[in-house]
Amino acid sequence: MSGTKILKYFTPYIWPFILMVIFIFFQSSATLTLPNYMAKIINEGIISKNTEVIFRSGLIMIFVAIVGSLAAVFVGYLSSRIGTGFARNLREAVFTKVENFSLVEFDKFLTSSLITRITNDIQQIQMVLIMLFRIALMAPLMGVLATFKAYQLVSSMTWIMAVAVIVLISIIIVLFKIVTPKFDRLQKLIDKLNLVTREILTGLRVIRAFNKEEYEEKKFNEVNEDLTRLNLFINRLMMLLQPAMMLIMNFMMITIVWFGAHQIELGNLQVGNMLAFLQYSIQAVSAFLMISIIFIAIPRASVSIGRIVEILETDVQIKDPINPVRVPRRGGKVEFKNVTFTYPGAAEPVLYNISFVAFPGQTTAFVGSTGSGKSTIINLIPRFYDATEGQVLVDEVDVRDMKQSDLRSRIGYVSQKAMLFSGTIKENIAYGNPNATQEEIFRAAATAQALEFIKELEQKFDSSVSQAGSNFSGGQKQRLAIARALAKNPELYLFDDSFSALDFKTDAALRNALKKETQGKTVIIVTQRISTVIDADKIIVIDAGRIVGEGTHKELLRTCSIYKEIAASQLSPEELARDLK
Repeated sequence: MSGTKILKYFTPYIWPFILMVIFIFFQSSATLTLPNYMAKIINEGIISKNTEVIFRSGLIMIFVAIVGSLAAVFVGYLSSRIGTGFARNLREAVFTKVENFSLVEFDKFLTSSLITRITNDIQQIQMVLIMLFRIALMAPLMGVLATFKAYQLVSSMTWIMAVAVIVLISIIIVLFKIVTPKFDRLQKLIDKLNLVTREILTGLRVIRAFNKEEYEEKKFNEVNEDLTRLNLFINRLMMLLQPAMMLIMNFMMITIVWFGAHQIELGNLQVGNMLAFLQYSIQAVSAFLMISIIFIAIPRASVSIGRIVEILETDVQIKDPINPVRVPRRGGKVEFKNVTFTYPGAAEPVLYNISFVAFPGQTTAFVGSTGSGKSTIINLIPRFYDATEGQVLVDEVDVRDMKQSDLRSRIGYVSQKAMLFSGTIKENIAYGNPNATQEEIFRAAATAQALEFIKELEQKFDSSVSQAGSNFSGGQKQRLAIARALAKNPELYLFDDSFSALDFKTDAALRNALKKETQGKTVIIVTQRISTVIDADKIIVIDAGRIVGEGTHKELLRTCSIYKEIAASQLSPEELARDLK
């Protein structure tokens, strides 16, 4: 069932596959023809001293060998082309599917596992597919025809081949049963190794700061040793196959020569026929040996196929509506109506009956303790999650009735963790608006207070940005992320604790610049800093997933005890007393 799910990605290669099958037929025919001519040369040429038969049959053998070699070259070329092309299509399909995942699906699949599936698992499928084309399609044909031709030559010794094949298949079945369950665990251990490696490399500064190198090395070694032990176990079992096969083949050859010699002595068999029978026997057993190699490789590929299909069959919870509503741009008004939200698998909601309105031209701020649900509110607006109950509306339309691309084109989003992409500063700022002019990029950087440190760089806006912006400080990354949102020029700005790494002077300058830049647009800010929201038009206080206060800074100081506690922990007594007046 899982295999048929990905067959559609093979459709573009039907004709190359048919052509490859034709070349496989020529290759097999050439291989199976040679022993007959060898027998003819020995029986009718060498023994009878007929040089004409030797010369003529020898030329035919050379021609057949050349045809077989050319066919083998084309089979190798086409199998590689089809296998790599199929893997490319499958990789693209999986990546596209992952791109469409909501945060619900990302919570289900770990990032390390997704990376392993897109790279290692698809590589396993590609390798086995090429092996199937080059070996598995030809091997059964070779095995059946070689057995038939051997039976035609010397029917009395065919039982020797049958015994060898039965022993061979028995060994394969035993190995198959032992090894197959191990491959699923092997891929999971690769997932785990990727996870640990990624975590250690990402957190290297913290690890060094706390002198935990030995602890992390021990954690890595444990996973590495588990993977090594399992790989060794599988490979040792697999290595048993080749000597066992050679032992079976050698015993078969000895038995054929033994019984064949007696038949020749009695005059019941010609030398050439016995050698041809020996060749056909070797070809038949070799064919089954090739099939056995495929059968050992298939279990791991089947595990990989299952993991890939698991992604492709995952039902994305957040989808575009069948008949989306086209909403004219009206300024980005946001309204929550009795919204309750529960994370998948959680026992209790994280938000309870949230209702508020954020109007264009105003700044609406959310304040509350860590874990109160502030960021969850922000994530519901661009549909990273969908509300469990109630409605989230943008410009009077439920976000579930809009196309995701249409909805998100209206939003300038700055996440809690500033994320930059490898490239240049200019490319990062223009990420949401590829058509942004140099003037627009410059203006966005100036508003975000990023121009000061950009000018100090040697290449200015063309300066390179490392992966995840690792060559910039936390505050610099936040300012570039804010500039990226500004350059998009949206109707609605969402700032999810996006000023936390800024010093108070930069924070104040940025807020003043934002007021001018975002006039007539809706601004929603999530923060724990009172100084960031002190001038907001509306402050909403969240506690344990509920709204416990709403108003301006001065109003909340008088009416909301929780807000007053937060303010008292951050403002001086003089500032607090002044604001209470």
